[in-house]
Amino acid sequence: MNLLLYIFILFGALILFAAFFVVKQQTAAIVERFGKFQSIRHSGLQLKIPLIDRISGRLSLKIQQLDVIVETKTLDDVFVRLKISVQYKVIRDKVYEAFYKLDYPHDQITSYVFDVVRAEVPKMKLDDVFVKKDDIAIAVKAELNDAMMVFGYDIIKTLVTDIDPDKQVKEAMNRINASEREKIAAQFEGDAARILIVEKAKAEAESKRLQGQGIADQRREIARGLEESVEVLNKVGINSQEASALIVVTQHYDTLQSIGGETNSNLILLPNSPQAGSNMLNDMVASFTASNQIGEAMKKKNGE
Repeated sequence: MNLLLYIFILFGALILFAAFFVVKQQTAAIVERFGKFQSIRHSGLQLKIPLIDRISGRLSLKIQQLDVIVETKTLDDVFVRLKISVQYKVIRDKVYEAFYKLDYPHDQITSYVFDVVRAEVPKMKLDDVFVKKDDIAIAVKAELNDAMMVFGYDIIKTLVTDIDPDKQVKEAMNRINASEREKIAAQFEGDAARILIVEKAKAEAESKRLQGQGIADQRREIARGLEESVEVLNKVGINSQEASALIVVTQHYDTLQSIGGETNSNLILLPNSPQAGSNMLNDMVASFTASNQIGEAMKKKNGE
């Protein structure tokens, strides 16, 4: 008798224990009674009738993410793989539709993503796919929202997280990019070389100008010195022709002295006729005579 009582008490405790269940935060539990929908229970401690009610399933109300890889072709016949990330959640007031109307939500979402991407991407060139990826994401979200709202799912966000063209296409794009950068670098180098040439030409022109100015100044001073020398010689009774001859002879001997001071210099003597030699000798004697006259005149002047 006592054993039956213990068994009855134990059975009652198990039944009572089975009547209580806990639903986690951001979760919905679906309770059925004899296989028929009874109620939806949310977070907290819940009660059901043991052996009659049962929890047929639980749905998370958190935001979930599904990554879908779609391979398609662009307008310029380039195959590309796109990774579409779909963020969705079960609508709290439509848990019944999400649980009973749609058996495999992931497959349903994947099908719609494939349909939209393969309808939008073939209208674009490869470069436009990279530029307009947000337009693709918006189109996917709009299509999914209209389709999945009926089944109790809210599409929060869709993102194109990766665009992966064919390997050969990527290598070609890298070569094009490298060639473009090399072209730009060559242009900059050409500009720099042109600027260097222009500046060098300007410097050379300025150098020539200053050199010419220096030569002109030098010749001006030489002319002024010759003029002053002629005036001095005229004052001591030497006419202009004799003064010019004396200056020429002086310059001649200055030149010979300068040549003699250089160890590696060469002197070329051009042939001339005896008559020309005689004239040159007469000129030199006249020059020496004029030089002596100048010396005597200067001594007399100093003696006075």
